[in-house]
Amino acid sequence: MAEGPAVPTVFVVDDDPDVRDALAMLLTAAGRPVEAWASADAFLAGCGPERRGCLILDVRLPGMNGLTAQQELDSRGYTLPVIFISGHGDIPMAVRAVSAGALDFLEKPFSEMAVLDCVDRALVEDEHRRSERERIRGIERRLAQLTPREREVMDRLVEGKVNKIVARELDCSTRTVEIHRARVLHKMGVANVSQLVRYVLGHPDYPGAAAPAEEEESGG
Repeated sequence: MAEGPAVPTVFVVDDDPDVRDALAMLLTAAGRPVEAWASADAFLAGCGPERRGCLILDVRLPGMNGLTAQQELDSRGYTLPVIFISGHGDIPMAVRAVSAGALDFLEKPFSEMAVLDCVDRALVEDEHRRSERERIRGIERRLAQLTPREREVMDRLVEGKVNKIVARELDCSTRTVEIHRARVLHKMGVANVSQLVRYVLGHPDYPGAAAPAEEEESGG
């Protein structure tokens, strides 16, 4: 039975029913919700990118193999941490998968403790990734509230420019900059420019200065 999207789940994709059953029994006994699939195609058709948890994926699968499935997951916006399982002869493929972003790989036959350790790390990683995405979305939501002029003022403040310089560059009065600055701080949910700099530069795509100078709080 499929768990709800909010429940962290361990998804097992392996065409060998014995492996699927063994992993499902182990993980269920350890208190981890499990869903098992016989192919990557079936998993992609039945599990959306909003699901939480991690994915245990066999390197060699009928139809879409594990490496191709990993690429497909990325292209469709899945962010589940992936643990590859492989036979001895598939280790080079598993290493390539890790280089491409998989969290880890396990060589068959693997110990129960190794599986549980990997799964626990993957579930923690999934929570971290989701928290980071939500943090970035929060910055984007606040940035979207700014008017074009407020964004121009903010970008210059983040670069370390004081109000007088901003006013000169934007051809307006210092008082106008002060008003926009106050609105920017309010909309971005910060108390001062130092906090603003740290906050917006926390977005990986923000085109701010790499090492902005700190402005005096008087904003002179």
